[in-house]
Amino acid sequence: MVQLAPAAAMDEVTFRSDTVLSDVHLYTPNHRHLMVRLNSVGQPVFLSQFKLLWSQDSWTDSGAKGGSHRDVHTKEPPSAETGSTGSPPGSGHGNEGFSLQAGTDTTGQEVAEAQLDEDGDLDVVRRPRAASDSNPAGPLRDKVHPMILAQEEDDVLGEEAQGSLHDIIRIEHTMATPLEDVGKQVWRGALLLADYILFRQDLFRGCTALELGAGTGLASIIAATMARTVYCTDVGADLLSMCQRNIALNSHLAATGGGIVKVKELDWLKDDLCTDPEAPFSWSQEEISDLYDHTTILFAAEVFYDDDLTDAVFKTLSRLAHRLKNACTAILSVEKRLNFTLRHLDVTCEAYDHFRSCLHALEQLADGKLRFVVEPVEASFPQLLVYERLQQLELWKIIAEPVT
Repeated sequence: MVQLAPAAAMDEVTFRSDTVLSDVHLYTPNHRHLMVRLNSVGQPVFLSQFKLLWSQDSWTDSGAKGGSHRDVHTKEPPSAETGSTGSPPGSGHGNEGFSLQAGTDTTGQEVAEAQLDEDGDLDVVRRPRAASDSNPAGPLRDKVHPMILAQEEDDVLGEEAQGSLHDIIRIEHTMATPLEDVGKQVWRGALLLADYILFRQDLFRGCTALELGAGTGLASIIAATMARTVYCTDVGADLLSMCQRNIALNSHLAATGGGIVKVKELDWLKDDLCTDPEAPFSWSQEEISDLYDHTTILFAAEVFYDDDLTDAVFKTLSRLAHRLKNACTAILSVEKRLNFTLRHLDVTCEAYDHFRSCLHALEQLADGKLRFVVEPVEASFPQLLVYERLQQLELWKIIAEPVT
């Protein structure tokens, strides 16, 4: 949570104490925070670029040990004429071409062991908030200063992206929201899941996939570079409209692989899909048939922050797995968030603990029709998007198989 702070200028963002702000947006460079409009509920909407880091020189472990990747140096992607394996998805090359050229921290500081004070507590060196400090004790902290675009400047990002269409993902999002609207932000778990999708092209190529709680749609956009059809689902007309805009902004990425993204409503608290033709983002009977007949991949990122919703997600996963014609695999990303609670007088991870208990309950489910195999996914695959791959970020794979 962030506290109310007095603004020094009109273009400095301040947030109320009841809002939640994703670290992904907090540490995005200032010139990428471009406010483009207000949504239907009056929230500022920003347009940010997320750069894909292509390199043909190496395949480097991207930081499974929790390193920072806020500033990663990359080489330009090879042209299609070179025949290099370092190519974007959908270009006909195998996944061995995807790699990250690991970068160095701009501060030039080496990673040191944790320093403890005389009582054995962690001694934290605070970074200065202002770049005006002539003798900073550590790396400078970026302040969030959005730039407001005038209507005629709305294509600024488009001009920057010229010549590198397959390197840039453009996402509309909000900067800070109440808890019920966190799907309008981009979270680290979505970037981790996107990295895994790019790594496991063999799993996604030519498939029909469904994302639960898609939010801004970033993971669905990445999946569409390889999948035949991606059903990008969530609830709320405003959120789904934002998601639809993001799909349109990145249609060139899906076009390279021939994928189609369909934005649909899917409410975890309801047993049936919305088929009302008058409702926006409803399902047609043809789409429902395609979903149940062909889907083999389910995926979700950072949707496990409320116990009731987590229960609903797992019920939905089980219900879909039983209705699908084929065996399916679910890929889930979650961040283990540590919080000090007065109730326990200790640091706890209640939402994460509940997520793990739901995983265990699903694995123990025995109805004579399906069995669910649950296993963690080691986060040692290459990192192609700029974010902090913390140790607390996890991926889990669930395989639903018919009982023989």
